[in-house]
Amino acid sequence: MPERRRLRGPHPLPLFLATVQGVCGDDRARLARVLAGLARYQQAPLPPPRPPWPIVAQVGGVALRCGAASGRPLVLVPSLINAPDVLDLGPGQSLCAHLAAAGFQPLLVDWGAQPEALGLAALVEQRLVPLIAALGGPVPMIGYCLGGTLALAAARAGVASRLALLATPWRFGGYGGAGQAALAAWWQAAGPVAQPLGVVPMDLLQPAFWSLDPAALVAKYERLAGAAPAAVAGFARLEDWANGGAPISLAAAADLAGLFEAGATGLGGTDVPAIPLLDVVAMADRIVPAAAALTDAGDARRLEIMGGHVGMVVGGRARELLWEPLTAWLQT
Repeated sequence: MPERRRLRGPHPLPLFLATVQGVCGDDRARLARVLAGLARYQQAPLPPPRPPWPIVAQVGGVALRCGAASGRPLVLVPSLINAPDVLDLGPGQSLCAHLAAAGFQPLLVDWGAQPEALGLAALVEQRLVPLIAALGGPVPMIGYCLGGTLALAAARAGVASRLALLATPWRFGGYGGAGQAALAAWWQAAGPVAQPLGVVPMDLLQPAFWSLDPAALVAKYERLAGAAPAAVAGFARLEDWANGGAPISLAAAADLAGLFEAGATGLGGTDVPAIPLLDVVAMADRIVPAAAALTDAGDARRLEIMGGHVGMVVGGRARELLWEPLTAWLQT
């Protein structure tokens, strides 16, 4: 029998469709547009596969991949959730390529396809810190989303010479009561399902993001229904990344849920190392709201940009709003 392949995400599809129905209500015309956008995504041509960067160091299941033959070493720590590809998504959508052209050697942390049974603190202490320390001295670092939370915790060990945080949650109470309640409800439902698996797969992780802003989820598929073909290709590339991540360990997911439940500040403590620091906050971010960032408005270390959580990195204005000022800060 021929191999059966499931359609492109979002997954789990029944829960996505239930979310769409909840947002659209009795508006059948809108529901039809959303479903038309979903069909355009599912039918978009698959982009050619891109070869992975070579591994230059590895500790346990966590690797460091090198994106340039030479340059000043610069470690990029992506979110633990989703693949690191968003920092090197494709031609014209690669922060890493921009940094390489500016004279840096991007070294991208790859958390691995099969997660180890480690919590967040153990990932920092037993994997991330030794991996970076093996480079021989403090290096500049960039952390994106939860990767920034982990990178800031790792910086306490003296492995970072400077650190840029991109859309990084640090004050988990900044999600507010509604956001924390939505994430608590997600974990209450997902945790028992994940328990026998020992990991939390992407199909259980995606609803956590959807719960933060279901209206935005539905709106982007509605817009896709009338988008130009080139925009559909870009959308498909990004959604393939968002829906295709590896699972995370049950211990890491439980730790993350605990941070939200407690409204915690920081990971393993609130202290911040005395190194040059840039906190880039996307003011239209629904995944990591501005109130969850490390810094407050007016802080000299804070750079506010008009963008969303993912658009800030790969959107049409990412070069102008993020890549160029970030590169200039790294070069000072």
